[in-house]
Amino acid sequence: CWEVRKHNSSEWCHFIRSNPDCQLDGGFLNYLDGVFCVFPPRLLPLAVTLYALWLLYLFIILGVTAEKFFCPNLSAISTNLKLSHNVAGLFLDVPLHGVTFLAFGNGAPDVFSAVVAFSDPRTAGLAIGAIFGAGVFVTTVVAGGIALVKPFTAASRPFLRDVIFYMVAVFLTFVVLYLGRIRLGEALGYLGLYVFYVLTVVLCTWIHRRQRGDGLAPPGPWEPEMPTDVEEPEPSGTNSGDYGEEYRPLLPSQESSLRILTTALSPLDYRKWRRKPWYWRLFKAFKVPVELVLLLTVPVVDPDKDDLNWRRPLNCLHILTSPLLCVLTLKSGTYGLYQIQGIFPVWGLVTLVASALALIIFITTSNEEPPKYHCVFAFLGFLASAMWINAAATELVNILRTLGIIFQLSNTVLGLTLLAWGNSIGDTFSDLTMARQGYPRMAFSACFGGIIFNILVGVGLGCLLQMTSSQPLVKLEPDSPLVWVLAGALGLSLVFSFVTVPAQCFQLGKAYGVCLLTYYLLFLSVALLTEFRVIHFS
Repeated sequence: CWEVRKHNSSEWCHFIRSNPDCQLDGGFLNYLDGVFCVFPPRLLPLAVTLYALWLLYLFIILGVTAEKFFCPNLSAISTNLKLSHNVAGLFLDVPLHGVTFLAFGNGAPDVFSAVVAFSDPRTAGLAIGAIFGAGVFVTTVVAGGIALVKPFTAASRPFLRDVIFYMVAVFLTFVVLYLGRIRLGEALGYLGLYVFYVLTVVLCTWIHRRQRGDGLAPPGPWEPEMPTDVEEPEPSGTNSGDYGEEYRPLLPSQESSLRILTTALSPLDYRKWRRKPWYWRLFKAFKVPVELVLLLTVPVVDPDKDDLNWRRPLNCLHILTSPLLCVLTLKSGTYGLYQIQGIFPVWGLVTLVASALALIIFITTSNEEPPKYHCVFAFLGFLASAMWINAAATELVNILRTLGIIFQLSNTVLGLTLLAWGNSIGDTFSDLTMARQGYPRMAFSACFGGIIFNILVGVGLGCLLQMTSSQPLVKLEPDSPLVWVLAGALGLSLVFSFVTVPAQCFQLGKAYGVCLLTYYLLFLSVALLTEFRVIHFS
């Protein structure tokens, strides 16, 4: 499909529509057809600009969905399954970003993007580029930025453990790329290695606690309590009218169902809106449409609230909208539009059943008290938010492939730049902010723990799902020599940290941060020069 720009502009549309390699799998929009058939050739810059803006908005959709809907429901599920307190109790001394449910929530955009990219051999390079590119970015730019912002002493055993596991994961991926394929046993090996990593963390933490005594010793000066949120926490997805104890009425009052619905569907906290600067308001204005649609389709259960975030009118509406969302986004609506016996569509059947169930729940419950089965809404919200993330990731992969065809760029370079930067930007800001607030050790641990989850689960699950749907193996043929530059750069950065951090007695300062940032700039220069064939590799 890359040959399209070599033809006369009058032949672009015919070439795109007649070439099987130009057909995008999945997704709701045909971006190649849009840029080469809908827009005339002279308006190609306008089409690229619109695609770039839509790409940025897709990253916003991924971030908002994961932060305000996917992670809260995941937390509620772990609480209802009695996992949160037991697991958290085991890991008070070791930051577990990338080990527990939090890793799944934080890594959801990366993992879903990898799963979508691995589903098509033509876009597998995007997944490899994004996973390796994010690894290089996080272990150099983010880790180096933390050392520059707040010099600190790294936790020796967790650091060595995470770096060793990550180096093993990178080596396995290098071998798989060298062989050019991944079989069922190897895909299961990725997931098995992550399970082994989790068990290792549990065992190390248990041993560490036994060494310190059965009782929990108070944290030392290097190990403060968990930090509070950087900014005032916004309501978890559904109730912007709940502003805390200060604004609650002294006497309980019964609100009408209509008022509860309108309040729950408002994504704005007007008191907070008035206090924030103009740039925060501008960014919030971009997020409001996304949040409103998500509020309509994704329930959120909050175990920290007395009412568990129960909003009867809205939750009953979710009984209808969430299943409809799932059937209409699964396989880009293929299953939802399928007609039973050629007469009645699946979405129509789902609408009838869900409407009847919603009516029953509305009649048998009250506005004031959540039902005993309210925890089921956490599972429904988890599924609905996962479908949103999967749909956005599918569009993201398709638009990146389209931009690669327009600019004659390999999927690998798009993965290591745009996709890796977009998926890592949220963790970057959160880790640097955590370091500025006096928690550099926790932020540094998050750099390595999270990306272990991304590479092992992203590659393992992505390839495993592809095998179950089509063939017993997945071909991973590098689409450019850049893949080897990327794998080598990531391995070298890990070896650099593995050697230099213990050599400095785990005292990380500004010199270490400058070295890492310089290394990333050098790597990015070599990668781009390789992509544009200034540097040649045999």
